[in-house]
Amino acid sequence: MHESSKASNPGKAPLLYPDSKIEIRGFLARHYDFLLDAVTFGWYRSFLRKAIAWMEIQPADRIIDLGAGTGRNACLMARYLSGGGKILGIDIGEEMADQFEKRCRNFENVAFLRRRIDVPFELGETFDKAVLSFVLHGFPHEVRKVILDNCFKLLEPGGRLILLDYNTFVLEDLPWYLRIPFKMGECPYAFDFIQRDLAGFLKGHGFAPERTRLFFKGMIRCLSAIREESLP
Repeated sequence: MHESSKASNPGKAPLLYPDSKIEIRGFLARHYDFLLDAVTFGWYRSFLRKAIAWMEIQPADRIIDLGAGTGRNACLMARYLSGGGKILGIDIGEEMADQFEKRCRNFENVAFLRRRIDVPFELGETFDKAVLSFVLHGFPHEVRKVILDNCFKLLEPGGRLILLDYNTFVLEDLPWYLRIPFKMGECPYAFDFIQRDLAGFLKGHGFAPERTRLFFKGMIRCLSAIREESLP
């Protein structure tokens, strides 16, 4: 694994979104993957493999993983790459950065950058795919627009935005064994997210939805959208 950049190290800055579950610290961050596997009885692990297989990663793809967390996704995606491909993971959390670097240390074409994705930024390079995995729902809607604008700038025209997150659904229509955990475990921003017209939202930021796969009785969606030549 390439050495990570510390140029944008935010230190122990105050949480910008204390009601969200995106900025994770402490015990939960250090044991995030184990806890997630435990509460889903191992389902999340197999689900991720299926979702990443569906992304159709090509051997030479240059991928940016925004909100990369512990590096679990990055390591799974890296297995589809040749020596000409690369993955850059971006996340804000110190504990997440440590886990990412430890988990992906054997992949020479995987690197990590610690910085915020919810403020405008550019990297001086572009990518074939941008991945947002269970990230977008955890931000206020105005901030989601900033994140999509970053994705647009970071992608080549014709590149793909891969969004793995909650689908649009009516919460009260879910069976109780799904409705109750969602209400107890999710942040207020997620309740807003599941009511949004995601396809229309993406189109308004320069992305043309291409294909979709649903998981977990339609509650979760993996969506691929093509980055258009210019913003609408």
